[in-house]
Amino acid sequence: MSQFQRISKAHILKYLRPNKVVVLLGPRRVGKTFLINQILSETSEPYLFLNGEDIATRELFVRRSQAALEQLLNGKRLLIIDEAQKIPDIGNVLKLMVDTIEGLKVLITGSSAFDVENYTGEPLTGRKITFNLFSISEQELSQVIPVTRKADQLQSSLIYGNYPELLQASGNEEKHLYLRELLNSYLLKDILAFDTIKNSDKIIDLLRLVAFQVGSEVSVSELSKSLQMSKNTVEKYLDLLTKVFIITKVGGFSRNMRKEVSKSNKYYFLDNGLRNILIGNLNPIHMRNDVGVLWENYMISERIKFQNYNHVLVYNYFWRTYDQQEIDWVEDRGGQLHAYEFKWNPTKKAKVPLAWSKAYPDATFHTIHPGNYSEWLLPNHP
Repeated sequence: MSQFQRISKAHILKYLRPNKVVVLLGPRRVGKTFLINQILSETSEPYLFLNGEDIATRELFVRRSQAALEQLLNGKRLLIIDEAQKIPDIGNVLKLMVDTIEGLKVLITGSSAFDVENYTGEPLTGRKITFNLFSISEQELSQVIPVTRKADQLQSSLIYGNYPELLQASGNEEKHLYLRELLNSYLLKDILAFDTIKNSDKIIDLLRLVAFQVGSEVSVSELSKSLQMSKNTVEKYLDLLTKVFIITKVGGFSRNMRKEVSKSNKYYFLDNGLRNILIGNLNPIHMRNDVGVLWENYMISERIKFQNYNHVLVYNYFWRTYDQQEIDWVEDRGGQLHAYEFKWNPTKKAKVPLAWSKAYPDATFHTIHPGNYSEWLLPNHP
């Protein structure tokens, strides 16, 4: 596959400024290190690159004085730290550096939003800007996928997802092995890094239950019974799984209509491949009975990437009433409501629910299907 440009690259370069910290967050294997190396290969500025997972790197920051940190930089004014959350108290270290070392530009990465924000949040208030990096987006794929291959690529993405290395895989068996390794060796590593997480089997069981409920409202009580865990523990695990970029939570939309469901949540996977490897089903589209779920999950995960990369200020919801009128996806953008239904079959028309049109007559309504999805996931579309 031809080389494509990550959208985040331009954002990083724009905001990599003196005495500021750019934070790049995302799960493992989405290309954070590759993107950094790409940026460094194009800069003529002397830089210091460190890996936070290296014990020797952590020892470099034991002496926290301006003189010691200046000596570490050795005159360089561009500092990059991969997996920075592994360095103890990194937030206060970086605060000291950007406050006292004139002209210093800092770029750090992390694979856990919880860890990085926990260690850098308050100390770097007003000194940092954060970007998220996901698996390859439709907007990025559009740079390199010709029209003749678009349909085949879409079906592959619905089954295997869009992790960068997976897109280079030569066959389905290699993709299968890659997803299994990704789940067990990389993503679980991030989850189990938390001191309170002791049982990887429970995490996998929870993810598998959520995977079977994509597109449906999730009951924490039912999950806790199935897993024989407390509701608080299940809620904590679900929160951690969002912090390490495996799933995303979507709440119910309501403006206090009596019949609107607003206290339930749905969960979607940020990559279809992870969802499918969890349920043990990597069969092609024509052999699936869950293609509607695959389509809905893929569209929502891709829309979230689009919103992040294009800096769309938005609140996302689903909508349902107690008498089962529902809409898959609702965006509140500046007070204007936009409703969307996802249909794999482009000939299947979606009707606006009567309760919705009565309550929100000014809202727009669109059906997203394989014939028009690209427009929805590229800039300048409603």
